[in-house]
Amino acid sequence: MTARDIETGTNDLLANVDGGVATLTLNRPQARNAMSAEMVGGLAAKLAQFEQDPKVKCIVLTGAGKGFCAGGDVKGMAAGGSAGSDVTLDEVIHRQRVHQRATAGKLFKMPKPTIAALPGAAAGAGFSLALACDLRIMTTDAFLTTAFARVGFSGDYGGTYFLTQLLGPAKARELYYLSERLSAEQCLSMGLTNWVVEPDELMNKTNGIARQLAAGPTAAYRYMKENINRALVSGVGECMDIEATHHIHCGFTEDHKEAAQAFVEKREPVFKGK
Repeated sequence: MTARDIETGTNDLLANVDGGVATLTLNRPQARNAMSAEMVGGLAAKLAQFEQDPKVKCIVLTGAGKGFCAGGDVKGMAAGGSAGSDVTLDEVIHRQRVHQRATAGKLFKMPKPTIAALPGAAAGAGFSLALACDLRIMTTDAFLTTAFARVGFSGDYGGTYFLTQLLGPAKARELYYLSERLSAEQCLSMGLTNWVVEPDELMNKTNGIARQLAAGPTAAYRYMKENINRALVSGVGECMDIEATHHIHCGFTEDHKEAAQAFVEKREPVFKGK
């Protein structure tokens, strides 16, 4: 399949689809990929599009240059950037909720594998976006930090939920209160990242995993992700019930039948995502 660039409507976000893998690149390297309104809008639109595109099997989120995402544009905030004096507080809150659900929420709930590839720092809302993805790959130069306390914010884009689920409430409070910088090796030991690689190996490693997922059993991945997400909020009985439902559904897919036949024939299965 030939790689193709996808129009996003803004230079702040780049998109590309290649071999079933959609790559979204946050593209404000001069500002460490801090989030702009255009970037957030483009990201929301492309995630919604890729969720519905049957040719897209896996989504990669990364950043241009040497950073992943510095979160909100604090310099812009300090300069007085705002939604406008005629916008009420309730309207601002509603807009923020919509943006969060359409970006971090979509990455977390989307029925396709999502990977965050971190060439550098992920801070604030960038930290939250990274944790919203199913898997994370960091370079040895990258680090994670909540950063919110340093700018007088409580946190957004789901980071408090994702971090609490990954590390528990006590550690989440520590990292939010103190805004420590966590090196890639610290993140690996804590379970906040899945792999740490040298900077020049980041995209090779990411593309290798993404292509493996894109070639895998799509329906099974969708149900695996839902099972794990439900396990975060459901009781054990509800979790086992939905596992049973999804497991039986998978047994009727073409991918399962192909895998079973491949097992008998002692060969690798060829999945079609059906």
